[in-house]
Amino acid sequence: MSNNPIPNSKPFKPNDERINKLGRPKKFTTELAEHGYKLSEVNDSIQAIMAMNEQEIKEVLKNNDATMLEKTVARAIIKSYEKGSLFSMDTLLSRVFGKPKESVEATVEQKIVNVTLKLD
Repeated sequence: MSNNPIPNSKPFKPNDERINKLGRPKKFTTELAEHGYKLSEVNDSIQAIMAMNEQEIKEVLKNNDATMLEKTVARAIIKSYEKGSLFSMDTLLSRVFGKPKESVEATVEQKIVNVTLKLD
């Protein structure tokens, strides 16, 4: 019997073509930092666009000087608004301000067990 915990899997061999030599894909914000965006600037852009009214957001989409980040956020907000969905807004708000604290209600039952020990 094999020691491999995953059935029907093949172990890697030296120079196996299946090995991802480039490593894990970078996160979106890490890639933005390489192109001149810092995390705080991404959050500031999202926050500024979310504070705009519908006409201002549509102007961002038409503006040729707007960055792709600004256009992407603006388009997501407009689509979300037109669909009547709050998903994009919730995602953007969570991105900028973090998720709100959630409360959990739990009931715990306590049982008393009496133990008697007789030593002879």
